[in-house]
Amino acid sequence: MLTILGFAMIATFLVLIMTKKMSPIAALVLIPALFCVAVGQGAQLGDYVIEGVGNLAPTAAMLMFAIVYFGVMIDVGLFDPIVRGILKFCQADPMRIVVGTAVLAAIVSLDGDGSTTFMITVSAMYPLYKRLKMSLVVMTGVAATANGVMNTLPWGGPTARAATALKLDASEIFVPMIPALAMGLLAVFVLAYVLGIRERKRLGMLTLDEALAREPRPEAETVSAGTGGTGGKDRLRKGTTASVSASGTGTGSGTSASAGGTENADEDDDAFQGLDPNRPTLRPKLYWFNAGLTAALLTAMIMELLPIPVLFLLGAALALTVNFPHMPDQRARIAAHADNVLNVSGMVFAAAVFTGVLTGTGMVEHMADWVVGTVPEAMGPHMAIVTGLLSLPLTYFMSNDGFYFGVLPVLAEAGAAHGVSPVEIARASLAGQALHMSSPLVPAVYVLVGMAKVEFGDHTRFTVKWAVLTSLVVLAAGILFGIM
Repeated sequence: MLTILGFAMIATFLVLIMTKKMSPIAALVLIPALFCVAVGQGAQLGDYVIEGVGNLAPTAAMLMFAIVYFGVMIDVGLFDPIVRGILKFCQADPMRIVVGTAVLAAIVSLDGDGSTTFMITVSAMYPLYKRLKMSLVVMTGVAATANGVMNTLPWGGPTARAATALKLDASEIFVPMIPALAMGLLAVFVLAYVLGIRERKRLGMLTLDEALAREPRPEAETVSAGTGGTGGKDRLRKGTTASVSASGTGTGSGTSASAGGTENADEDDDAFQGLDPNRPTLRPKLYWFNAGLTAALLTAMIMELLPIPVLFLLGAALALTVNFPHMPDQRARIAAHADNVLNVSGMVFAAAVFTGVLTGTGMVEHMADWVVGTVPEAMGPHMAIVTGLLSLPLTYFMSNDGFYFGVLPVLAEAGAAHGVSPVEIARASLAGQALHMSSPLVPAVYVLVGMAKVEFGDHTRFTVKWAVLTSLVVLAAGILFGIM
């Protein structure tokens, strides 16, 4: 009975948010509360929620102060050189922009923290997507899938959990998996290219001048501006508009756009790239201090010198104090990022209700036992493949802790009975991480959709199919290379 109700609760939640009948935060709270009553454990609801909140409170604290810290770093210009490099490559070509999104997300994911990745990626790419009227779910989908593949790094979490649960060395699991994970990352880049080509066909391939022309501004007079192909450098004078043509590769026709004036050509480029080079929060004299502080923070996080929430709390306090020594400036920076902090922390605590009920009522345990029990005896010698396939739905509907510490040992024991080594089971269990990063139980995904101003249901509908495909590529590559 608990198995059926567990699956019903998850299905109800997904249907309601994907059809936009309820907001994610309301669904995360009300749906589990109703099902808790339905299983006859309504009296224990408070205990389950408090336990869930207690388990996720460190994560919520980490996200709150991480948002403040990296928000300040973005404000003071720490990531401007990286962003300018990516944007210089992207120009105004939708295909390059989507590929650049995947590359940037993969690079930033090296720190092992999904929230950091999404904050930097969205801050850099969002202005481009908005200016060119590109699909924002393409941005969130590509970023989440790229981060999911990179999340398998030993310091990212899943590999360490698998090693701990099965008493293995993390390098023994991860190093042989590198070729398969590389294929998964390649699949993400191919996906980004295909989605980018699709966006290019829909919108056309523009120069920077043409992209700027899409934003209407008050006109003084009309002049003619030639496009000159992708390398066109024609500029508009202040207070003028131009009729330009955005040549779509798939439509064969142009679209007319009106362009307003700017002070000069350099300002056009800066405005387009979404990073104001003259913003008052920039601290160029403190660039190396901020770079050193960030490097030290990430190093301490990887070496686990202190709990991650404590590190980000200290880092945020230090960054604010040094970069903005005056109290009004500090309050202004905190207020500037308060919206993101509130949205994300609210989602995390709402998710605590969902996970608390799912775990406290025993639904997760019964669901896992049922799934493992449905595996045919004949599949015993192929338990690594079975584990890889099961990792997709199980890591989506469960937390990584629940899967790796609750389900994986059972799968490893079943595999051992048929001669499959635990290390093969552990490697196969990493296949589903590309999908896991879009799970409603992953707090970082709310940072992604919140900053990108995308509905969680829209993100889920778009991303799941591509994330599943990427996970299957990792699994197939692991089998092909004899890793599992």
